[in-house]
Order: sequence, then C-alpha cells, then structure tokens
Amino acid sequence: MAAAKKKTARGRKQDRARVAGGQKYEVGYESKKTGRSASAVKKAVKKVGTSRKRVEKRLAR
Repeated sequence: MAAAKKKTARGRKQDRARVAGGQKYEVGYESKKTGRSASAVKKAVKKVGTSRKRVEKRLAR
C-alpha cells in the first residue's frame, strides 16, 4: 500500500510574493488591483524585478 502524500504549503508564500510578468492572469490581476494598464505592469516588472512589493511601489508612483 502506498503512503499518502503529505501536502505542504511550502513555496506558496514565496510564489505569492512574486509577479510573473509573462503570465497574463497575474499581469491582469496587478493591473486591476493598481488601476494601471497591463503594459505598465509589464514595464514595472522589467524595471524592478518580480518582487510584488517593488512592482506595486513602482506602479503607485
């Protein structure tokens, strides 16, 4: 009998702290959240990196 696989939250918090600039749904989420265009979100990700905090700070300017 195979052992049950243990589900962990490892990696989820780290994943939420990042913005994937190539993922349409993540760019759309940030765009809607900040009220900026999708292209502005992509530019911010390119400029400051994938950190969600830094991207949101950049878009708040």
